[in-house]
Amino acid sequence: MKLSGRIRRLRIPLGGFTGFAVAALVSYGFWLVPVNADPPPERRIVDVRGMSVKERAELGEELIFRRVGGSEIRGAIGKAQCPLCHGFQKGVVSDRAPNLFGITTRAWERLKDPRYHVGKPNERDTIQKEAFPGAGTATTAIEYIAESAICPSCYVVAGFGVKGTNDRESPGVKLHKPPISLSIDELIAVDTWLYVHDGIEPPSPDEIEKAYRKFIPESQWHKVARPFEVPPVVQVPVGATPGSPTIKGDEPIEELFTKAMCFACHTIPGIPGAVGVVGPTLNMKTSAPQRIIDPDYKGRATNVREYIIESIVDPSVYVVKGFPDNLMPKDYRFKLSDEVLAKMAEYLSQLEADKEPP
Repeated sequence: MKLSGRIRRLRIPLGGFTGFAVAALVSYGFWLVPVNADPPPERRIVDVRGMSVKERAELGEELIFRRVGGSEIRGAIGKAQCPLCHGFQKGVVSDRAPNLFGITTRAWERLKDPRYHVGKPNERDTIQKEAFPGAGTATTAIEYIAESAICPSCYVVAGFGVKGTNDRESPGVKLHKPPISLSIDELIAVDTWLYVHDGIEPPSPDEIEKAYRKFIPESQWHKVARPFEVPPVVQVPVGATPGSPTIKGDEPIEELFTKAMCFACHTIPGIPGAVGVVGPTLNMKTSAPQRIIDPDYKGRATNVREYIIESIVDPSVYVVKGFPDNLMPKDYRFKLSDEVLAKMAEYLSQLEADKEPP
C-alpha cells in the first residue's frame, strides 16, 4: 500500500514528537496561506530608530505573536517564538518559562537574587557564567532583559531550568542565533513592546542597543546589525484548516524540520539548531520499537516508519512518559504533504541513540 493510503488509514501520533508549542507555533497558522489570492504587498526595509514608540511596539508584537493584537489570541506565535514557553498575561501560569508580564519591573528583583551575583559572574553556578568572557552581568532592567535573550543560561529563574540540572541550565534559546536569529532592530522592537505592554515608557532604541552590545561581542555584532524587514500584512486564520498542504516537500530535510518548527521542542541529531528539550529526542530507530510494545501504546503502527507518521499527525494517541500531552499541534495532517511525512519518517527512522546521524 502506498504511504498516502497508509496515512489515511492510520490515526497517527508523535507522543515522541510532543513539541511544546511547536505545537502552538505550527498549529496556529505560521505557514498557512493568505485567505485571498491577491499578491502580498512588497516587504519594506525600515530602521526602528525612525519609528514612533507605538510603531516599534506594534512591530515587536508582530514578531512575538505574528500580528498586531496577537497578544490577545491564544496560540498566536511569531518569528521570535516567545509564546512557546512564556505567558504574557497577568495571572497566567507558565510551566516552561517565567511569565513575562511585568518583566520590565520584575527584572530589578531578579538582579537582587543572591543567585544572580551582580558584578560577580564567576560566582554563578550556571553552566555559562557570562555571555562572553569579560561581558560581566546586567546592572539595569533593560540589561537584564538583553542578557536573558542573549545568554539564557547565565541566570536561570528558580524552577525553570532544564530537568535534572538543578536550575544551572536554561532550556531557552539565544534569540540572536539560529534558528530564530533576531536582528538588533527586531530585538529593539520586541523589548519596546514588553515595556509598552507593562505600561512603562520604554528606553530609546539607542539605550536598548547599548544593552545588547554589552552581551554580544564586537566581532559578532555584524551578524545582528542589519535592517528590520517588515513582513507583508496577511490574514492568518487560527486553528487547523483543511486544504492544500502548506509544506510541500521539495525542500532539503533540514529545512522541512525547520519549517515545521520541530527544532523548538525536539533534539534531532543531524539537524542544525534542533536542540529542543521540551519534547523527546527523536532517535526513532531506537525509541519507536520500544514505544510500540509499551502496554500503554494504543496506536495502530506496526513499524518505526508508521509510528513516526502516526506520532506527527495524531500526537495524543501515545504520549511519551515524562512529557505533557496536548502541546504538539494537531494540524500537521493539513500542513504536511504525504511527501513531507515520508521524508521525515525516512530520516528519523535512521536515528539511533548514541550514534552519529546518517
